[in-house]
Amino acid sequence: MSGLGEPWIPADANIRELTVRVIIIGVLLGGVMTAANAYLGLYVGMTVSASIPAAVMSMLILRGFKFKDVTILENNAVQTMASAGESLAAGIIFTVPAMLVLGIWQDIEWVDTFLIAILGGLLGTMFTIALRRLFIVEEALPYPEGVACREVLVAGEKGGSGLIAIIYALLIGAIYGWMVKGFKATAEKLEGAGSAIGTRFYGGSELSLALLSVGYIVGLRIASFIFLGGVIGFAILIPIYGLINGFPDVSGDMSYIGVYEYKEVYKDQIRFVGVGAMVVGGVYTLWSMRKTIGEGLGKAFNASKTKGGQLRTEMDLPLDKVMIFCGILVAFIFLFYWYATGSLVMAAAGALFLAVVSFFFAAVAGYIAGVVGSSNSPVSGMTIATLLFTIGLVWLVGGFMLDMSKSEMMVATMFIAAIVATSAAIAGDVMQDLKTGHMVGATPWRQQTAEIIGVVVGAIVIGPVLSLLHQAFRITPTACENNPLKSDPDCEYALIAPQAELIGAIVKGAFGGELNLPMVLLGCVIAVILIRLAMPVMSVAIGIYLPLYLSVPIMAGGIISHILLSSARLRIDGTLDGSPSAAAEVAIKDVKDKGVLIGAGFIAGESLMGVLLAVFIVAGSDPSSWFGGIGTLSYTFSIIFFAWFVGIFIMLSARALPSKGNLGSDFVYVLSDGAKRLKNAFSMPNIPRLNSEDNEN
Repeated sequence: MSGLGEPWIPADANIRELTVRVIIIGVLLGGVMTAANAYLGLYVGMTVSASIPAAVMSMLILRGFKFKDVTILENNAVQTMASAGESLAAGIIFTVPAMLVLGIWQDIEWVDTFLIAILGGLLGTMFTIALRRLFIVEEALPYPEGVACREVLVAGEKGGSGLIAIIYALLIGAIYGWMVKGFKATAEKLEGAGSAIGTRFYGGSELSLALLSVGYIVGLRIASFIFLGGVIGFAILIPIYGLINGFPDVSGDMSYIGVYEYKEVYKDQIRFVGVGAMVVGGVYTLWSMRKTIGEGLGKAFNASKTKGGQLRTEMDLPLDKVMIFCGILVAFIFLFYWYATGSLVMAAAGALFLAVVSFFFAAVAGYIAGVVGSSNSPVSGMTIATLLFTIGLVWLVGGFMLDMSKSEMMVATMFIAAIVATSAAIAGDVMQDLKTGHMVGATPWRQQTAEIIGVVVGAIVIGPVLSLLHQAFRITPTACENNPLKSDPDCEYALIAPQAELIGAIVKGAFGGELNLPMVLLGCVIAVILIRLAMPVMSVAIGIYLPLYLSVPIMAGGIISHILLSSARLRIDGTLDGSPSAAAEVAIKDVKDKGVLIGAGFIAGESLMGVLLAVFIVAGSDPSSWFGGIGTLSYTFSIIFFAWFVGIFIMLSARALPSKGNLGSDFVYVLSDGAKRLKNAFSMPNIPRLNSEDNEN
């Protein structure tokens, strides 16, 4: 096997890559994966790394249908197209649904959504093509998810149990998602509230395999900080607010301890704490990375213009043509802004501003993804920072120079920010894919062409998918409250879309004066404290903003990940003290990779069932009414049903553990070790006692 430093396919080999069958499968898979990631992102506010699930699905299709002589480069091209649509969805769902929150749109506008997606997606792709050689070849940034995707493709080339595991996980996730969301046979979430010490407290959890899998993938550290944010918001801030100000008397009986009253305080007050924390966290995240960003941009601008050779694995799309195309895109963006705002001056200012800012954030996203991975790249933070700069520009040009109305300025702000966010979201994924291609020996210009095809497919699909989800569930609780569904007048099943709600709240506050400023300032103070404590402020801020019941399964997934990975190390080293041995590192990686594959399958299966459910609902055939209505199991049986599937997740992931050992005893050891570490963390340091001679001296 080739090492990671040399391509899997040598540069002098010329094998099939961007074939007709690859384009057809890539287009179909790209549309499906775009829809799945859009649903997951709107549902919980988090998206998964696009490349690895797309690579797995690519191998399943190409090898499952027994196409002859399938090459690893064909698999790579398919996953490139599919992952492009997924990452494009991440940028769109952060911004476009905010149009609904602000009341600018009453429904998803297909044409405008397509133009935002296609212009932002292509611009981000073009910018990163120009940066490929610098970041991947010269700087050789690690791109962790690109490396992981390479391992998945190589595993598929060899064959093995990984493909069987992902098929099982996909089917299991689909079955669970359909039973819970389609037939509503079990409770979707558990909630309850009670009174104590003069106030109220809440407990709840979503019973979601997708969220559990997200927790496993991000790991215990990030999951615990998200959960900490939920605890701060729901277990500390809301009870304190209720103790001081009381809870709303919605039911007419204040002796009744209800979940609804608790959530009203969250909706009207505490979520704005999350807004303030995320604004400060987003700006701080970029500020803390300023040296890394400056170095990356400086090297990009000073990179040599000479061509680096004509090896097949070094041939990019012609850079001069790429720059010309970027100019054409900026011209189209100017026309789009003119059409959207009706102001020639505002359109010109917006297009010039976007050309600079979009390149900046595309480079930032590509560079940061190379260092910490796409999943940890702060796209939300960059979007918020862009939004603040955009608000300043629109106030200056639209408010002071053109005397535009506040509604017109909100429209201009949203359209500018939406394209920048889409550009940044696609950039990190493009660089990950190009890193994977560099390691497997892909031809860059062919892979870049596949990326462009994937962006176009995602742009075509995303508008109808968002419209479908909005008609079926309503996207964002705010949009649902303004125009509720007859089937869900209380907006209980509305998709959360936290980033869109956040962006809508910021824009409303800037132009409409509707921002809950005291709570926003409290969030800013909390963020500053978190920064002083050297904690990942954005993860905690997201946890404050999200309802607690979404954080609980994410935390559970992080705990499962920690136990399984600790068990792998324990079986090799016999202890969790000190640094793991080389053999333990290998065992940990095997377990982590298996869990990621299973989790990716669960996420894809449950998310796709959500999209399929939306199709049936819009078509007027709600599956929950089929067979006369199955009815929903009690909380107890719902927990048992969910626990069964969690057990399957653990069992499938644990198959990668070293054979020597027992998971039960490992669990007890990990639990006791964690308790010991927690005790030490909160213990006072030992202060040596002074003897009598020291006292005299």
